Amino acid sequence: MKLYGWTLTFVCAVLCSLRVTAESPESPGPYPVGVTTIQMRDESRTDPALNAPRPLLVEVWYPAAESARGGTPAKFTDFFMGGKDLQMNTILTIAFRFNIAEMDKHFKTLAIRDGEIADGKFPLLIFSHGNGGMRSQSTFWCDHMASHGYIVVAPDHTRNACATSFEGKVIPYDKEGRGQAALDRPKDVSFLIDQLGQLNGDAKSRFFGKVDLENIGVAGHSFGGFTAMAAAAQDPRIDAIAPMAGVVPESITASPRPLLLFVATEDDTIGEKGNAGARTYFEATSAPKYLVEFKDGGHYTFSDMDQINPNWGDGAGSGTRITDGQPLEYFSMEKAHTLTNGYSTAFFDKFLKEESAWDDYLNTNQLAQAIVYRKK
Repeated sequence: MKLYGWTLTFVCAVLCSLRVTAESPESPGPYPVGVTTIQMRDESRTDPALNAPRPLLVEVWYPAAESARGGTPAKFTDFFMGGKDLQMNTILTIAFRFNIAEMDKHFKTLAIRDGEIADGKFPLLIFSHGNGGMRSQSTFWCDHMASHGYIVVAPDHTRNACATSFEGKVIPYDKEGRGQAALDRPKDVSFLIDQLGQLNGDAKSRFFGKVDLENIGVAGHSFGGFTAMAAAAQDPRIDAIAPMAGVVPESITASPRPLLLFVATEDDTIGEKGNAGARTYFEATSAPKYLVEFKDGGHYTFSDMDQINPNWGDGAGSGTRITDGQPLEYFSMEKAHTLTNGYSTAFFDKFLKEESAWDDYLNTNQLAQAIVYRKK
């Protein structure tokens, strides 16, 4: 049978539609994943502790071309100067109680380092780590979102990361710098949006013409959740946010953007007061909003701590309930990651891609025995 151009286009569209609706937002998307490290410097801001233009070490996950499929995934030490810097190794060992030399043996990621980028133009997501965290702390999420057709940018927030390196120099965490970090972090997000805009227009960049700057989302964990909320209040280019176990900024009462809010009932870091603030923030938000609360989740449920130190507590392994003081085995981080990825994909696809394929997923409690779910 002869298929004319319009007929073939129609058939392809139908088949593509069937393929999309048959998949789950919890599963990896259709793209292989690439990842690359970029050193950036914000010449418009002087870092007060460094007395120099603010440096940011940035990781970018992106949809990769088919040529990357089946390649060797990135190693854990790739994020940390190849594991060769003794100062960095010592800081990480003290901070997270793991042997960095052992991490490459079992740490899993999808991303192929510096793989060729896929054809197309992709919405931009910024991911902000927690206080004392690192840009690679939630690779489960960054990998997943890139596989679903997003460019995901995650910085080490300089002096608020556990340690970062820039031009070969290790910059440690500044325990006295929380107040300054609260000011710097939202500005870091806006700077990264600016920088991706420049790369999008640079014919020499792998991201030339690849970044959809009309559709931008921000997610973050803990202090990164704060960052997502604060950045959305300051930067009108941000279209949707997904804070995870986030601390609510005192000066901000509601999200001006569609909100996907993740909470862990047994969060021993921000505690019941922090969770109450998050729920108040949800109630005050007038934009479309969704709340996903893991009943037996902890603060680190939204991180890679299950791979870094599975006995860490507060979401990883066992602990004590903040609600009644009883012993607790936290909800499986693997299952929590699957659900976090599923809701995130459905949410950002709806509000950044205007796709409705996952609306049923987004509008439903996917695991009632483990999740408190609300939407408005």
